[in-house]
Amino acid sequence: MVDEMRLDSLDGVGPVTTKKLSDAGIHNIMDLIVRGPVDVSEVTGMDREAAEKIVTKARQTMVEQGLITKDFVTATEIYKRRLDIGKIATGTECLDMLFDGGVETQALTEVYGEFGSGKTQFCLTMCVNVQKSKEEGGLGGGVLYIDTENTFRPERIVSIAKAKGLDPEKVLDNIIVARAYNSAHQTLILEEAGPIIEQHNIKLIVADSAVGLFRSEYLGRGTLSDRQQRINRFVHLLVRTAETYNCAAIATNQVMASPDVFFGDPIRAIGGNVVAHTSTYRVYFKKSGKKRIARMVDSPHHPEQEVIFTVTEAGVADPDDETKKKKKSEDSE
Repeated sequence: MVDEMRLDSLDGVGPVTTKKLSDAGIHNIMDLIVRGPVDVSEVTGMDREAAEKIVTKARQTMVEQGLITKDFVTATEIYKRRLDIGKIATGTECLDMLFDGGVETQALTEVYGEFGSGKTQFCLTMCVNVQKSKEEGGLGGGVLYIDTENTFRPERIVSIAKAKGLDPEKVLDNIIVARAYNSAHQTLILEEAGPIIEQHNIKLIVADSAVGLFRSEYLGRGTLSDRQQRINRFVHLLVRTAETYNCAAIATNQVMASPDVFFGDPIRAIGGNVVAHTSTYRVYFKKSGKKRIARMVDSPHHPEQEVIFTVTEAGVADPDDETKKKKKSEDSE
């Protein structure tokens, strides 16, 4: 399979073209699919037509190997393929119900909300849960954590892993953390993630947060168009990576208060329609005292509903778990 994924296995791709692609961070056929013809043309200097031919050949190769779907398939075939979609259980009844069993692979799940609403805690919990076996609700794989806000805390991973009965050292070893220092670096990390995903059996990619650096670097209305184009490129790259490598992708998003809203919730996600249209699932987290509310805002098939959860030592949890824990401690006293 490794030899079949080599760039020089494609017709018309010789040593010169292979080197040109490798120098641009495109190391195999899957990377060609993820990057797409426009990006390949830009980073290698090839003309658009040549890049399109190479990417088309790469797509045809992956179709022949059954790694991606054909151009034309019946709805029945799609339904059968979706039965094999992996899901990462959240470890809570409420959020599993919201996600219809868990966070899906080959999809981008966007989680947005105010600071302290539980976005990062949810991501850290999923970093542990994905490492469980399939029988336990995980995928038995590793994590690529793109940290743009310096919020990743290994101590929190340790406490969640211990609470779930897992070996903290093994859990930490299976999480690859990439600290992004600017928006260009953030995109570059994802562009060059292919070999890391394959080597470490990555089954979950977390971007926390996906738009924070773009928001801080592109200030004022004059930069809005450029900012949206760059955000668009990043989130589409994230989706294509998840689909091509059959892993789940979670992107946290910041919010703003819309001043023209006089009734209802004024909170709006950053990124506008670019992020909204690209995300497969959009979930809104908000604070409600010590508890948190998660609402499915947009989904191809989930109903729009709300559930209540809490954040505990074990990560995200059902509200009644906290009540049971308090009652147990009171009884022991």
